[in-house]
Amino acid sequence: MAGYRGASSSSAAGGGGAAAFATRVLLLLTLLPLALAAFAFALQWRGGMRDPTGAAWPADTQRFPGMENSPLGSSSQGSGGSYFAVSSASASSAAADCAEILGRSASSHGISLYRGWSFDSEAGITPKICITGSTSASLHQILPWLYYHKVIGVSHFILFVEGEAAKPAVTSVLESIRGVKIIFRTKELKEQQDRSRIWNETWLSGFFYKPCNYELFVKQSLNMEMAIVMAREAGMDWIIHLDTDELIHPAGAREYSLRRLLLDVPDNVDMVIFPNYESSVERDDIKDPFTEVSMFKKNYDHLPKDTYFGLYKEATRGNPNYFLTYGNGKSAARVQEHMRPNGAHRWHNYMKTPNEIKLEEAAILHYTYTKFSDLTSRRDRCGCKPTKEDVKRCFILEFDRLAFIIASTATEQEMRNWYHEHVVWMDKDTNLKLLRKGVLTRIYAPMAIIRGLKESGIFTAAVTSAKAHPKVKSSNIGLENKESIHTNVTAARSTTLKEGGNDNSHASARKILEMIDVQEEAMPPMSPPGFLELIESALS
Repeated sequence: MAGYRGASSSSAAGGGGAAAFATRVLLLLTLLPLALAAFAFALQWRGGMRDPTGAAWPADTQRFPGMENSPLGSSSQGSGGSYFAVSSASASSAAADCAEILGRSASSHGISLYRGWSFDSEAGITPKICITGSTSASLHQILPWLYYHKVIGVSHFILFVEGEAAKPAVTSVLESIRGVKIIFRTKELKEQQDRSRIWNETWLSGFFYKPCNYELFVKQSLNMEMAIVMAREAGMDWIIHLDTDELIHPAGAREYSLRRLLLDVPDNVDMVIFPNYESSVERDDIKDPFTEVSMFKKNYDHLPKDTYFGLYKEATRGNPNYFLTYGNGKSAARVQEHMRPNGAHRWHNYMKTPNEIKLEEAAILHYTYTKFSDLTSRRDRCGCKPTKEDVKRCFILEFDRLAFIIASTATEQEMRNWYHEHVVWMDKDTNLKLLRKGVLTRIYAPMAIIRGLKESGIFTAAVTSAKAHPKVKSSNIGLENKESIHTNVTAARSTTLKEGGNDNSHASARKILEMIDVQEEAMPPMSPPGFLELIESALS
C-alpha cells in the first residue's frame, strides 16, 4: 500500500511541473508581441525607422511638376525620410500646393504645369518629340488635343493654320503656349512651297491639281516637308504628323507615355507605325468627342484573322469598308538628314528605305464623324457636284463620297436617319458581342486626362493668360529663318547655286535619287482590307 501511495505522489508532482511550463510559454507568447509592438512604436516616434513606402523612391527620383518650391517636395530630401512623411507645416499647405499644380484660376498669368516650355528648353529630356499638323479647327478642339499630347510627353508643336484656326482669337492663345509654333497660310508661305522640289518629283504627282481631299493631301505633304526642316533646327528626335481629330494612345509602354514608348524603340529603327482605331459613337448628340466617346473599333492589324473574317459583316454594318475612313494608321519618324514626307500617313528618305516597325498595342485614336454636324461641315468645305462620278475626283475614300452626296441632297431628317444607320452604334447587343470578341474596345485614358485638364482650369487659364499678355502677331511665326527653310526645301536648286558649275556631279546625284525613289509613291489614306480582298490574298 505504501508503494502505491509513493507512485501516486510522484505522478502528481510531474503533472504540476508540466502545467507550470505551459503557463510560462503562454505568458512568453503573450508578452513578446506586445514588447515588439512597443519597440516599433518607440522607434517610429523617435524617427529612427524609415517608412518602407519611401524606401521604394530613390533620392534622385524626378519630382512632379510644381513640387520644387513646395513643402511636399522638400520635406523628404532634408531628413532622408519618405516623400509621404509630411510634417505638420507641410500638411497645412498641401491643399495650396495642389492648387498651385492643378487649380490655376482664370485670372492666373500662366500655367505652372507647362511654364518655361520652349524650343530652347528641356535640354535634358529625351527623346524630344514634335507633332506637326494642318488644321482649320476651333480652339475648343485644338486646346484639349494639344494639352493631352503634352501630358503624354510631346513638348513641341508645329501647326499650319487656316480658316477658323487662323483667327486672332485662336492664334493668340496658341502662340502664348510654350513649345507651339504657328505658321499661317500666307502668300509668302505659298510662294515658298511653290518652289518645293516635290513638284518636280513623281511620288506625289497623282494627287496634283485635284480638288478637296486631294488638294488637302498635297498641302499636308508640303507642310510636312517644311516641318521636317524646322524640327531638325529645333533639335527634335522624333516627328509625327497628326490631325486635330486624332489622339495618340501609347498603350504597351511601361507607363502611359509616348516618350517612354519611343525611348524603348531600337536605335536602328527609322519609323514607327501606329495602327489606328476608329471611334464608334453610341449617340447622335455628341458635343465633345474627346470626353464623350470611349468605344473604338480595333485595327485589322490588332485582331486575329479569324476574328476579322468571322465578324466582318457585323463590324461593317453595310458600309463600304471595315472602317468609315482610313485604316493604314499614322507614323512617327526619327528626325534625320534626307527625310521627306510620303503623304500624310508615312515618312520616307531620299537616300535609303526607312527601317520601320509596327506597334502591337499602341494606336492612333481617330475621332471621325463623331458629331452629326460633321456631315454638313465636310460638305461645306468642298464645291464638287453631288454625283457618283464627280465625287471620285474630290474624295479618296468611298464613305466620304457617300456622306458628301447624302449631305448635299437629303433633308435633315433623312441625313439623321442615314447617320443612325451608318455611323451610330445603337444596338447594345451587337456592341456587347463585338466588345467580347475584341473587335470593339473601351479606352478611357484620354477621356480621363482631358476631363482632368478641363476641371483643373488649364484651358481657361490658357485663354485668360493670352488676353492678359497679348503678343504682337508676326507674319509667320516659325519661318524666321526663311533662308534656311528655303534652302532645305529646294535642296537640289540651292546646291547648284552654292557649288556652281559642276553639272555632271549634280546630274549623277539626281539620277541616284531617282533610282532610290522611283518605286516609292505617296501612301494615301487607305481603307482596311475588304473581305473579298482577304480571300483573294489567301488563295493566291
